Amino acid sequence: MGGSELDGNGTEEALPPPPPIPPHIVPIQAADQVPAESAKKKIVRVPMARRNLGTKGQKIPLLTNHFRVKVSNVEGHFFHYSVALSYEDGRAVDGKGIGRKVIDKVHETYRSDLADKEFAYDGEKSLFTVGPLPRNKLEFTVVLDDVSAARSNGNRSPDGHGSPSENDRKRLRRQYQSKTFKVEISFAAKIPMQAIGNALRGQESENSQEALRVLDIILRQHASKQGCLLVRQSFFHNDPKNFVDVGGGVLGCRGFHSSFRTAQEGLSLNIDVSTTMIIQPGPVVDFLIANQGVNDPFSLDWNKAKRALKNLRIKVSPSNAEYKITGLSDKPCREQTFSLKQRGGDDSEPLEVTVYDYFVNHRKMNLQYSESLPCINVGKPKRPTFFPLELCSLVSLQRYTKALSTFQRASLVEKSRQKPQERMSILSNALKRNNYDAEPMLRSCGIAINNNFTQVEGRVLPAPKLKAGNGEDFFPRNGKWNFNNKKLVQPTKIERWAAVNFSARCDVRSLVSNLIKCGEMKGVLMKEPFDVFEEPGNLRRAPPLVRVEKMFEEIKSRLPGQPEFLLCLLPERKNCDLYGPWKRKNLSEVGIATQCIAPTNRINDQYLTNVLLKINAKLGGLNSMLAIERTTMIPLVSKVPTIILGMDVSHGSPGQSDIPSIAAVVSSREWPLISRYRAAVRTQSPKVEMIDSLFKLVSETEDEGIMREVLLEFYTSSGKRKPDQIIIFRDGVSESQFNQVLNIELDQIIEACKFLDENWNPKFVVIIAQKNHHTKFFQQQSPDNVPPGTIIDNKICHPRNNDFYLCAHAGMIGTTRPTHYHVLYDEVGFSADDLQELVHSLSYVYQRSTTAISVVAPICYAHLAASQVGQFMKFDDSSDTSSSHGGLTAPGVPPVPQLPRLQENVSNSMFFC
Repeated sequence: MGGSELDGNGTEEALPPPPPIPPHIVPIQAADQVPAESAKKKIVRVPMARRNLGTKGQKIPLLTNHFRVKVSNVEGHFFHYSVALSYEDGRAVDGKGIGRKVIDKVHETYRSDLADKEFAYDGEKSLFTVGPLPRNKLEFTVVLDDVSAARSNGNRSPDGHGSPSENDRKRLRRQYQSKTFKVEISFAAKIPMQAIGNALRGQESENSQEALRVLDIILRQHASKQGCLLVRQSFFHNDPKNFVDVGGGVLGCRGFHSSFRTAQEGLSLNIDVSTTMIIQPGPVVDFLIANQGVNDPFSLDWNKAKRALKNLRIKVSPSNAEYKITGLSDKPCREQTFSLKQRGGDDSEPLEVTVYDYFVNHRKMNLQYSESLPCINVGKPKRPTFFPLELCSLVSLQRYTKALSTFQRASLVEKSRQKPQERMSILSNALKRNNYDAEPMLRSCGIAINNNFTQVEGRVLPAPKLKAGNGEDFFPRNGKWNFNNKKLVQPTKIERWAAVNFSARCDVRSLVSNLIKCGEMKGVLMKEPFDVFEEPGNLRRAPPLVRVEKMFEEIKSRLPGQPEFLLCLLPERKNCDLYGPWKRKNLSEVGIATQCIAPTNRINDQYLTNVLLKINAKLGGLNSMLAIERTTMIPLVSKVPTIILGMDVSHGSPGQSDIPSIAAVVSSREWPLISRYRAAVRTQSPKVEMIDSLFKLVSETEDEGIMREVLLEFYTSSGKRKPDQIIIFRDGVSESQFNQVLNIELDQIIEACKFLDENWNPKFVVIIAQKNHHTKFFQQQSPDNVPPGTIIDNKICHPRNNDFYLCAHAGMIGTTRPTHYHVLYDEVGFSADDLQELVHSLSYVYQRSTTAISVVAPICYAHLAASQVGQFMKFDDSSDTSSSHGGLTAPGVPPVPQLPRLQENVSNSMFFC
């Protein structure tokens, strides 16, 4: 059982001291006077240990991108020092990137005072050494030249750098001269290297996490010294060979992730290809033209440009000085003036000159096109410093943090996919090029990294048998199947329906008749639609909400009663601004199931079948199911009422810190089925990962939480049975949050159950699914991806916890990314084989497609539900959500807007399918 419990009952003084507490257990302080109730609450659940390994499936030898690490110096200690940097006058240093320069200078200047020790510095407030420094507190003063120009070549004179006004010149001269820093390094903690050895034996402790963090900081510092851009544990070289243009002035920059991992087999270094987005370097004007998709600088929208450029770093020719952009001038270059002091001493009046006049006549520079465009401002709000646009170039390796458009995302996927063999050779080369053996800190830890991919043994689980209509059984092949000449297992009848066309260019009548024909072949009986509603041309330019309302007025006036289904044709495939309002109107106001399509030229049988699969699932049908569902043979699940939950929280994109996060919980219904689901969706505070509305008391007798909703619906749909087993699949949490899922979310779920019935004690299983990791698998003898159903639970898995990797799907492009499942808690008592087979089977019940998917269906459905209902919110606030004004919330944070509830007749359906 995962939750270890320790009760500190009072002991007689004569007894010997209690045995030491294992490092991964949090002891419970229980005083005599604490009431039993609250003592019970203090039980801290921790991730369970692995019970046994799986044995089923065909064995297959694999390689993985983990490289074995030997550590010979386990007797020593890492010493952790905290670093305080300040200027001469005592002000703290807040500039990013200055820390590393200052610490490098300390290291260079005071080597002997530091006993020649190597540093691992995290760029902020922590510094680590192997063995102690000579004293516990050290203070140094260092002088750095030219701090403001972060990556420039420092060969300019203060006067010749093209700054217009004399005041600015003086200020800049001051800025360019050297700066003096005070550095305090004081002892903070001692970390035994033995902690790494303990971690390898599965004895994880705070110390072992810290020791591995030090090793990761050494890798970061190694990359930083090579001038890389660092993003968490990934690093990116400034090499145009690694850049791919994805459009809009944005480049994908390929680099590498590297981190140390503990595993059953020991310590390994995990290296993988990683991509981050950067701003296209080079002339600012080229970036703006690409960013806005215009043909020349005279067509640019300068408000957009101002937002896109804020805080980016530029170099200015001819001096190559580097600055940060603070804004744009209000007037064009030939009209924007400033005061230029005369050379004839202080008595003469300063001249009012334009920026254009200054550069062309005073500095004798030739400006081709800047005169009618705004200038770039790099000064402070009250003291601007302007440069003509064409003298400014964007510095390389500046991250682009806004969300990518659909087009950019597709382009990135297209251009950055790598076949398994190609990825392996890139990783081998990266390991050789990084030359970690020469890194002095790693050497002083006695660390040696093997250059070969680690060999592991995988097992390929057979695909589960599926059922189609007319009692037909079939086996998927290579993770895929089709419905040619097959009927759906539970087809629906569609009697009252209509089609709606929002000006998509398409012959709706023939599309409808082909859909009806296709339905007939698959067993779905669709009557002729009551009508086809065409949007009048004069509404196409109206706001989305107006278009949707007008369409509904038309539907109401012409249909005899409410339809059970509406087919909606949209003009654009992705990001259509009608989608959110249309779904909201249908699902939360009127309660009608609806299927949106954006027909392209390729309306063939495959397209229509895919549309039909979605429609059938939304209207309560089932397309296929597992044969073991029908025969109720699923180990431990078919015998006892069991609900399966998929839980996920989706957040706004990085630039949108003011958009609420959306929590979705998808739950199975109609036990013993595990193929039918419904969804409950709620908003919560932006960027909060734990779901806060699982149990939500609004009064002493009323719980409005998600769990109550899903449990009651399970009870009604499963023949008045309460689930005695609750299996939870949770997506999107990192290892550092496992304890919160076990102790915060699971507590809420238990409270919700108790609130419904004090005497009900269901058993829980909690499984985390992670896609966001860097472990990949390769076949030794084949250039292909690993076969679908490949599972790995040995060697590179966690030394103690119960985790495994599964590639359930057939990787078609690039290299397959396995899903990493962590079984945190299991009160039901699954064997490794039974649980792994359940997870594998749940990758085959996704009703929208005829393939196995890469992560269990309930989690995929939770993504779909969150993003679909999230579209309801999009058009509520008309602010420019893509701007990066996020992050600043006024005092008294605004309340999170609530989502409209779905109508009852659609809330229990698979509306998200």
